[in-house]
Formats: sequence, structure tokens, C-alpha cells
Amino acid sequence: MEYDNGYGYSPHSKWIALLLCLFFGVLGLHRFYVGKVWTGLLQLFTGGGFVIWAVVDFILILFGAFTDSEGRKLS
Repeated sequence: MEYDNGYGYSPHSKWIALLLCLFFGVLGLHRFYVGKVWTGLLQLFTGGGFVIWAVVDFILILFGAFTDSEGRKLS
């Protein structure tokens, strides 16, 4: 089992978030999926933070460091 950050694990899937980021990262759909609405809107209006932000999110999701809106690691 992965490291528990003390908040438990998110009900959101790491793999779904990874696929959303891969195909729709510049639209911020992976952030909407995990409940980060405001940063999802920022990504939507800036093209994923000019693509850089979306790439960083993809790497964070891939290595298990991305969290949901309540600070829980994705399951």
C-alpha cells in the first residue's frame, strides 16, 4: 500500500485523473475531476498554464504526488 498522508485516500482514481490530464490537460479537466474548481478554471482560460502547468500536473499524477481538493492522495 502507498504512503498514507494522514488524511486518507481520495475516492478519485489516479488513472482516470492521469488520462484526463493526458488528453484534456490544457482544459484542466483533471482538476475539475478532483474538485479543484478554481485552478481548473485557471487552466481552462490559460491553456493549461500555457501547457507547462498541465505537464507538471501530469508528472505529479504519474508519480503519486497529486492530491484532491481536500489534500488526499489519489487512489
